[in-house]
Amino acid sequence: MKTIVAITALACISILPTPGAGAASQDKRTEQVRFYGNTASTLIRGKLKGYQYIDYRLEAKAGQTLAVTITTTNPQNCFNVNPPESELSMFVGSTSGNSFRGMLPDDGSYTVRVYLMRAAARRNESDSFTLKIGVTGKPLAALSAKEDALISGTPFHASATIVARHPFDPKAVSCEAFVIPRGTDGTATVEARFAGGMKRKILFVKGIPAASDAPDPVTFTKKGDLNTVSLGSDERYEIPDVLVFGD
Repeated sequence: MKTIVAITALACISILPTPGAGAASQDKRTEQVRFYGNTASTLIRGKLKGYQYIDYRLEAKAGQTLAVTITTTNPQNCFNVNPPESELSMFVGSTSGNSFRGMLPDDGSYTVRVYLMRAAARRNESDSFTLKIGVTGKPLAALSAKEDALISGTPFHASATIVARHPFDPKAVSCEAFVIPRGTDGTATVEARFAGGMKRKILFVKGIPAASDAPDPVTFTKKGDLNTVSLGSDERYEIPDVLVFGD
């Protein structure tokens, strides 16, 4: 696989709300989600008050489907879903409702953050909730280093130079993209990295963009060997087949 590919991208970097801003550190709790036996889902019951919030972390793989539903006694109780190592949510319950179901673009530890919306937190409201979390589907395993050479010291198999433009800043910037192939049929995770540390991950399945870690739906058009991937109305990436399929 080539290590340098030229790509043009239009990137929208949206800063999503972080619940519990201003909360004391003791108001945050982290719990690891585990599935037992042959079950692929679990029910979790909990309570919140004020600025408290709970991060439920679970391990999942690219290509699997994560489903989360919350039942609450307070309609101000919501949850977000955050991809691995990111505070930019791929689902925001305060605007999208009490149920999420989506294919995952990458391997790692996903976070389901349960919280009270800010107005309710300021009023020191409380809530009892039931959270159902399930992971289903067969993972799309990454190719090994024996099957396709790695970039030394990384899990990636190739890199790319990306030209990107933020919709709130007309200046074009250069950033990097990396790829993890998950087959030889155009199944791969493409990761774009932007200034400030933001990452965007897009999963291709047999050459078709199927999922991302953005909160907006994935759509695409294809012209020749160029895939124009849109995440909602503002964020767009132009990704050539050579990056996804390799040589």
